Amino acid sequence: MTAFSAREAIKAAALRLLEERPLREITVKDIVQECGVNRNTFYYHFRDIPALLEELITDQADRIIAAQGPALSLADCLETAARFALDHRQAVLHINQSAHRDLFELCLMDVCRRVVEDYAAAAIGGIPIPAEDRAVIIRFYQCECFGQIMAWLNDGMRYDLGKQFRRLCQLGEGMTERMLKRAMEADT
Repeated sequence: MTAFSAREAIKAAALRLLEERPLREITVKDIVQECGVNRNTFYYHFRDIPALLEELITDQADRIIAAQGPALSLADCLETAARFALDHRQAVLHINQSAHRDLFELCLMDVCRRVVEDYAAAAIGGIPIPAEDRAVIIRFYQCECFGQIMAWLNDGMRYDLGKQFRRLCQLGEGMTERMLKRAMEADT
């Protein structure tokens, strides 16, 4: 097994185990047994389980964003940001209930920022607004996506997040345009 494939095998094994049981019940021994490498190989690639978890979440987020393409609506932003949770429901619930929840939250906040920045590039485009206003609008939607996903996770993912966010977008229709108009007026 090459170093690259051993690293990927370790991450895949950790994700499989997270689908089965809480993070607090997963040890390095469990991971190496699951993927067929030895402990030294694990520690060659990862400092500890939190470092593995951080890379696993970041890799999954990068993969999802690359596959999704630019968001065409705010509802698309939320769905893209929530994709890892939708694809790996039990693993995400286990991470969210663990002592390492902060790692997931940091990665989720970064994903929300990246997705909203992509959406803003298309939606705002060349509209002349101050850079500070652009940053404020992006941060607002980043935090909205993050907050909606965290509320959904904390509720055990029991409701249709996409449906709820699409309805929220319907209720808030025109809000972005009003923000952009006010930003353009402030710039003149």
